[in-house]
Amino acid sequence: MNKDSLKSLTKKEWHMPFAEKIMAIIRSFSLTEKAIFAVFSAIFIVSGLSLLYQVNKLFLVQVPDYGGKITEGVVGSPRFVNPILASSDIDRDLTSLLYSGLLKVGENGELLPDLAESFNISDDGLTYTFVIKNNAVFHDGKKVTADDVIFTIEKAEDTSLKSPREVNWRGVKVEKIDDRTVTFSLKQAYSPFIQNATLGILPKHIWNTANVEEFPFSQFNINPVGAGPYKVDSITYSSSGLPSEYHLTSFNKYTLGRPYITTLVIKSYSNEKDESEAYKNGSVDSVHGISPKQLSQLKLKTDKIILSPLPRIFGVFFNQNVAPVLVHKEVRTALSLATDNQDIVNSILGGYGQPINSPVPVIYTIKSATSTSDIATRIEKAKKLLTDNGWVLNSQGVFEKTDKKETQTLSFAISTGDAKELKDTAFLLQKQWSAIGAKVDVKIFEISDLNQNIIKPRKYDALLFGEVIGRDQDLYPFWHSSQRTAPGLNIAQYANVKTDKILENLRKTIDPVEQKNYFVSFQKEISNDVPAVFTYSPYFIYIVPDKVQNVTLGAITAPSERFSNISKWYIETNNVWKIFTKNKN
Repeated sequence: MNKDSLKSLTKKEWHMPFAEKIMAIIRSFSLTEKAIFAVFSAIFIVSGLSLLYQVNKLFLVQVPDYGGKITEGVVGSPRFVNPILASSDIDRDLTSLLYSGLLKVGENGELLPDLAESFNISDDGLTYTFVIKNNAVFHDGKKVTADDVIFTIEKAEDTSLKSPREVNWRGVKVEKIDDRTVTFSLKQAYSPFIQNATLGILPKHIWNTANVEEFPFSQFNINPVGAGPYKVDSITYSSSGLPSEYHLTSFNKYTLGRPYITTLVIKSYSNEKDESEAYKNGSVDSVHGISPKQLSQLKLKTDKIILSPLPRIFGVFFNQNVAPVLVHKEVRTALSLATDNQDIVNSILGGYGQPINSPVPVIYTIKSATSTSDIATRIEKAKKLLTDNGWVLNSQGVFEKTDKKETQTLSFAISTGDAKELKDTAFLLQKQWSAIGAKVDVKIFEISDLNQNIIKPRKYDALLFGEVIGRDQDLYPFWHSSQRTAPGLNIAQYANVKTDKILENLRKTIDPVEQKNYFVSFQKEISNDVPAVFTYSPYFIYIVPDKVQNVTLGAITAPSERFSNISKWYIETNNVWKIFTKNKN
């Protein structure tokens, strides 16, 4: 069809005989008939539009959309927003938002690829090979390469920098295969090693000019460039020159997809009280690390409290080398029977904790028989156990035992730190154990004094303390006999040849079934030997505004892991047809 033909068609008048007939009929209507026709026509049109709307709704689905802002309060002042040097909670919080590792912790605690496209572990467990994603870039647009990974690991291994991560990489050989591939070689199999691949990667092109002396003082420790889900937009400083607010924006080239929430503000406060006040007056939307006592004063309205058990094992660890009375297994067992863990959780933690009866991670814990019976029954059982083993109550209501003309009294001291929860727990245990005829003194120490002068030289009868079990779930430092002296963490002075072998095997295997079997065997040995009385694991308490959706904590080992799936959080939503959504399963 040529141009002239098209022009003639546009000028031609078109007639629809059927429509003209309808209009002629309508014109013939009386005024009343026209009014009735108009009403029914309007009803028809509205009904049709309503039907179309309902049908349209059937095909619509609500999906997350980009936008929104969160302001979160944290305690502390940033100093080293650097994966190599970060040591405080606020440093680790910011590092987790601004940096990415080869792997990341998923919302259920599993390890997922982040900067890595794939990874492989050799059959002997000695070689780990990682391939970096081709689209992995830093916030300044530079590609992430094997050179950046090697540079980061070498800095972590540098003893001059005194990195908290140095021990994790000691003796590990790192090699470049090509620009996107690196290997890590171990001298002996160590299954928890894979957790180290979550270490944030530094951009070599920014840091390679800083020598060891300059490294801790670089401006990039405060204003960092990483490859994480968020990047620094601006920093607000206090009158003293310290960073007080970090304004972050979502990174649209993040390897796991641009985060939906586009603006994140981190405000720092000097203490928990100031943080709580900021939440109450609306200066911040979300907070974490609030104690149960402070939590009750916040008077939450619509915000959500999200809880997650922390892998922190609190208990009383017996030092049989210092307190001879604790050498008797029946004494340790009786004390365990008389411990009301649920009472401790309710009274001291306000219910924000989990009673425990083992040092084994919760997912592998076996419920003990004593935990199922009521406390009154257990107290009577404890008393009977003592009397059956020759212990008798003296005139002061304290058990004592005479053996070879030597009399021992069931008395000892609990040493602990001056943190309120520890002090309150110690005095509650003192009361609980007095019910079975034990005389217990409580000794309170300032935490640095406790660590240096009591724990390090092992000068205590019994120690009420907490052990932080990492994501690697490696119990070797806490229970292997080789770790009984400092800097080892075996504060129960526990020694058992069988458990030593179990712990050594646990470090070697990467088979989940074998790991579970070893954990079960280990727990049985601990339960039989009673080297400690385990009390509780506290909950991580996170308050987030109701407007924020898809916040899941899963199993976290450190507060900074609350951001593990932050790229999937959202505030804004949009309605689209289902056919336009991607199946993400």
